[in-house]
Amino acid sequence: MHAIRIEKHGGPEVMRWIEMPEPSPGSGEALVRVRAAGVNYMDVGARAEGGPGWAAPAVLGVEGMGYVTAVGEGVSDLAVGDRVAWFYQPGSYAELLAAPAHSLVKVPDGIDDETAAAVMMQGLTASHLSTETYPIGPGDTALIHAAAGGVGQLLTQMVKARGGSVIGLVSREEKTPVAREAGAEHVLVHTGGGFEDRIRELTGGRGVDVVYDGGGADTFRSSQLALRPHGVHAYYGPFMGVPTLRPTDLPNSILLTYPVVHHHVATRQALVRRTSEVFALVLDGRLTPRIERRYPLADAARAHADLESRRTTGKLLLLP
Repeated sequence: MHAIRIEKHGGPEVMRWIEMPEPSPGSGEALVRVRAAGVNYMDVGARAEGGPGWAAPAVLGVEGMGYVTAVGEGVSDLAVGDRVAWFYQPGSYAELLAAPAHSLVKVPDGIDDETAAAVMMQGLTASHLSTETYPIGPGDTALIHAAAGGVGQLLTQMVKARGGSVIGLVSREEKTPVAREAGAEHVLVHTGGGFEDRIRELTGGRGVDVVYDGGGADTFRSSQLALRPHGVHAYYGPFMGVPTLRPTDLPNSILLTYPVVHHHVATRQALVRRTSEVFALVLDGRLTPRIERRYPLADAARAHADLESRRTTGKLLLLP
């Protein structure tokens, strides 16, 4: 089989399309022929910087969808031919993947292969942000950074599905229609801070209830100043950089949290339940991922370069 592997950390040029021995499923594992692998900023960080679990050499990728081709000893709830998806399984940039059966979820018949691959990592992240991090309710207003991105679009749709309204931030004017199509009532173009006054104008001076902030350190302070008293600043994403602050720097008695999606699906039971909730939103038409680009798996370096350019909107998929 073939896979995308790095021998050292660096730019997209370190990614290599190589031939590797075909894996076989061990005890408790299933062998999956990958149909589509999702591209995420997590993959970029793992390639460029490494981090826990990502020492080179490594096969990149954490998300995808495929078909079970064999099962190992002790696997009773999966069978050859099952359509499955996963949200965090290192080594997903490959034609074949041996994965723990407990990390795989079955894909409903009404969801196509590419959609299933596109909603796992980003859909579960959006689910975590809009339910456990800050449970959006009717009348709530959320400020969403990168509202035209993969997470941003799904998060906007989830906020709307729960009765909330959305102010979206985008980095370029051409991304405005994408954020509006996802459901944002207002879209602001900003590449850094300084947007808090405009947010307060749009909310009658009150501020938003929650800021979903994947924007990084440059927007950290403005995100907090845009919140109502006791509002929630959800600062997510492991490769954004972490600003230094003292608790007394927090304005308006706001709450600051760093949500990690693994805590949303910490058990097999939680993974199945939360994924089922995401799939249900897809099936009833309230959650629709925008798949912007598809690449042959061998062109994964080009997909990374496009993602890092910040000119993409929606989901990027690799097709083995």
